[in-house]
Amino acid sequence: MARKRAEVRMIREILRLHFEAGYSNRAISQICGKSRPTVQSIHSAVEKAGYTWPLPDELDDAKLEAIVYPRKTYAKEWPLPDWEYTWRQMQRKGTTLKLLWLRYKDEHSAGYQYSQYCEHYNRWCGKKKVSMRKEYRAGVNTEVDYAGSTLPLTNPVTGEIKQVPVFVGVLGVSSYLYAEATLTMKSADWIGSHMRMFEFYGGATEIITPDNPKTGVKRPCRYDPDIQRTYENMVRHYGAVVMPARVRKPRDKPKVERGVLEVLRWIIAVLRDRVFFSLEEMNEVILEELEKINNKPFTDRDGSRRSLFEELDKPLLKPLPSTHFTFEEWKKVKVHIDYHVQIYYCFYSVPYQLAGKTLTARITGTTVELFNKEQRVATHMRQTVKGRPSTLMEHMPEKHSRYLKMTPEKILNWTSRVGERASELAGTILKRKDHPAQGYRVILGIMSLGRKYGEDRLENACGMALKMNSLRLRDLKMILEKELDISLFDGIEEEEEPIIHGNIRGKKLLKKGKPNADISDNRPAQRP
Repeated sequence: MARKRAEVRMIREILRLHFEAGYSNRAISQICGKSRPTVQSIHSAVEKAGYTWPLPDELDDAKLEAIVYPRKTYAKEWPLPDWEYTWRQMQRKGTTLKLLWLRYKDEHSAGYQYSQYCEHYNRWCGKKKVSMRKEYRAGVNTEVDYAGSTLPLTNPVTGEIKQVPVFVGVLGVSSYLYAEATLTMKSADWIGSHMRMFEFYGGATEIITPDNPKTGVKRPCRYDPDIQRTYENMVRHYGAVVMPARVRKPRDKPKVERGVLEVLRWIIAVLRDRVFFSLEEMNEVILEELEKINNKPFTDRDGSRRSLFEELDKPLLKPLPSTHFTFEEWKKVKVHIDYHVQIYYCFYSVPYQLAGKTLTARITGTTVELFNKEQRVATHMRQTVKGRPSTLMEHMPEKHSRYLKMTPEKILNWTSRVGERASELAGTILKRKDHPAQGYRVILGIMSLGRKYGEDRLENACGMALKMNSLRLRDLKMILEKELDISLFDGIEEEEEPIIHGNIRGKKLLKKGKPNADISDNRPAQRP
């Protein structure tokens, strides 16, 4: 095992203690924290080179280190492997430099050992123009961003020009490029661009690295960012995860930074003066320019983006799922006192026990789902007419659902259980109203009196109200409160014979008495 090199500062201290102070190797070892063989080798190498203490000024740190630790020379140079091939193999998932060295030793048994093999490879990588700061594996990384510049889109009717953004995606190893124009940078276009990018590649990678747009990252954080829920669900649908770059750290996504530069130079700069009347037309031309970029040969090595994609990335991409991702939107909503939530000016019911709580809504093009602490509590078809409610009967309290289920037939059947007079009074009330629903609440109020006064008294009171032609709830309450149904019902139920008397005025007598005698409404006759 090779000894750890001492720093130049420590070398000078060891030499001072040996030559000037005259300390033994054991004492110097204890003072400097180095082994005795190390101390011996340091002052022996300096003495062998013809120097003593104090060291001359021309002996700088580099020369002193070269004397103490001379570079090893080899009597024979062993054959070097193909470093370009080694680098390509290192891009494959699961490949290690130790494995490639073992293959090299199989072909050249007397070749370099592992440490020298790694040293030569690292020197070769340092001379490459391609940055090796960030390691990539085939089929693992995709970096996405929006290009800084836009393209003009002309309205064919008004002639108005709208500047549209350009979405850019790049694969990690092959740098295979994808780009498209979108009307906006909102969530729907952001999600749609990812889906079309995966279809363009024919698969998805394990990791998606975006910047920190609001449509993708709700709250950036170096260690635990809060990903926008729709974006996270979409990426998970394709079997990937989101690992955003750090804020204001473009080197975290160098591939897409380079890809954006390529799009600016070879697509936007070429097409910015052309007139496009539709987004489809613009993206068709962008796709043609993309083919030119992806097929362009590399300047520093063999092949192109497309050839590297076909060789390295494409075989290791995750296959596309059998179904398309359904775009969804998540919102926090408050349950109103009428146990409905408002979403885009439409109303959707939830169980009435949740009134006043805050729920999470999942909104798609066709459905609205409502969750309470990740538990689904309601599902509705999405309404398209503003102000229209969607109410499910099972979400209502029992008394509310009973009220909505009422029909004239049901309410007459219900009142008939009290008696014939109550049913007759209810029928009369329904006939007098412009709409039957107007009479429901009056009848419900009448029926509630039976719980307080008893159904028998209510039946008698209904009969008295019919005789008096009084259909108001307050009149019925007065009859029951004053107990008129008890004291007067018999007199109202059976008609008495009229009183015949000469002093009584009113209508002509129909029974016994003078033909010109009148019967009044029980008022005493006036004296002449």
